[in-house]
Amino acid sequence: MNLEIFTQSMKLIDEANRQDPNLEKDRAGSDAPKELLYSQRMSSSLTAFNPKASVHLQLACRAQHIERWKSPRSDYPAGRNGYNKWRAELRLFHAKRAGECMLEAHAEQEDIDRVKFLVQKRHMKLDAESQCLEDVVCLTFLQYYLEGFAKKHEELKLIDIIQKTWKKMSDEGQQAALKLPLAENMLSLIVKALGI
Repeated sequence: MNLEIFTQSMKLIDEANRQDPNLEKDRAGSDAPKELLYSQRMSSSLTAFNPKASVHLQLACRAQHIERWKSPRSDYPAGRNGYNKWRAELRLFHAKRAGECMLEAHAEQEDIDRVKFLVQKRHMKLDAESQCLEDVVCLTFLQYYLEGFAKKHEELKLIDIIQKTWKKMSDEGQQAALKLPLAENMLSLIVKALGI
């Protein structure tokens, strides 16, 4: 994939996410479209964790939550089965939209298929890039979202979430997580959850 197609694909993914009606504060305290901000944070986490990431992995990170607001959790039944159905269909939706953006940028089908494969995080533990994407998802959550999540949930729930997050990560991802610039109380919570 040449640089022009890669750049245009990234631009189209960003344009799609810029339409998110849900706003969130960025580091400067300004309102930003929630999924655009998430995608930028994913890219930042990827650069820190794997600065030599392929163009496919860079695009998959950027498109991980593309247009997520179009498929809210509330559209699915409550409970574990409803949650799992929502997540499974989201993966397909995000992969489809990433592929459409790349097609519009005139990417080759082989490149589109690889990015769609990664967005769905297929064959984790076997495919190094799929595992890297999962690591980046976890690192982004821990760095940017854990503290906000902690304000809404009891400690036992948080410990369970951290333990589940940890199991999804590679050894390299876990090591990177322990070096994140986290607030002291968040780092203490992680240490408590992991018993380290």
